[in-house]
Amino acid sequence: MENQNNNSSLKSLVILLSVLFALSLVYIYKLTTDVNSTEVKLTTTLSEKDQVMKDLKDLKTTYDAAIAENTSISDELIAERDKVVALMANLKKSNGDVSLFKKQYLVLQSKMQGLVAENETLKKVNTVLKVQRDSTIVVLDESKKSNKELSGQNEDLTKTIEKGSKLTIVNLKTAAFIVRSSGKEIATDKASRADVLKVSFTIAENSIAKSGDRKYYVQVIDSKNNVMGDRQTEKISDKTLTYSFIANVKYANKTVDLVQNIPAEKLEKGTFYVNVFDNGQLVSNTTFTLR
Repeated sequence: MENQNNNSSLKSLVILLSVLFALSLVYIYKLTTDVNSTEVKLTTTLSEKDQVMKDLKDLKTTYDAAIAENTSISDELIAERDKVVALMANLKKSNGDVSLFKKQYLVLQSKMQGLVAENETLKKVNTVLKVQRDSTIVVLDESKKSNKELSGQNEDLTKTIEKGSKLTIVNLKTAAFIVRSSGKEIATDKASRADVLKVSFTIAENSIAKSGDRKYYVQVIDSKNNVMGDRQTEKISDKTLTYSFIANVKYANKTVDLVQNIPAEKLEKGTFYVNVFDNGQLVSNTTFTLR
């Protein structure tokens, strides 16, 4: 009887231990399952965080490229990029749910797409404006070059007109004459017999010259280097000129012949010089010799 009781107690103990062992196995399985679930959840969270960080980095790179193009909205682009950088810093510190960061990323991405589109439009406008500006510069350069050439041509033309408008003295001649009591003049080449020196010259026709009163100063210098005739001195411009006579002419763009006699007294043989001045400038000269 006692043996039966002992066997019964042993069986009960074995059954209890088996139940406890089974319960232990169930607990261990549940604990392992919970740990694995936590690890999977943590891994998923980390993977999502890395993806959002990558997306934010791509967003920042896009902003950097747009800012480098230096358009009129660069300041706005910089402000939005700074928001992306701040969100990246907050995400890096976070160890929890990243869904809020995803939402903020989507908002920033939408803003970026609008700004980048606007930036592209501004780039195209700037390109068109640059082409127009470059074309304008080319036109202006060509215009300046053309104006410079025209200015040079006008200066040359002005100089040509000024030169062409000056009156020309031609056929300047001087000869000695004996004057008879009857008034008849007989040419001579002997200084001792000469009574007068006859000076003659012609003002050539010039259609573009200015018409009006003209004054020519004629200077005759004898063989002894003395000025003959009136021997008057006058300051013309910055020069002082001693002249033999003044020839006053009313010029009307036609040929004018001038003749003037200078009294000859006690002339000595040699070379004589004749100069014609217009407003102080020598315009014609010649020489002649008496024996």
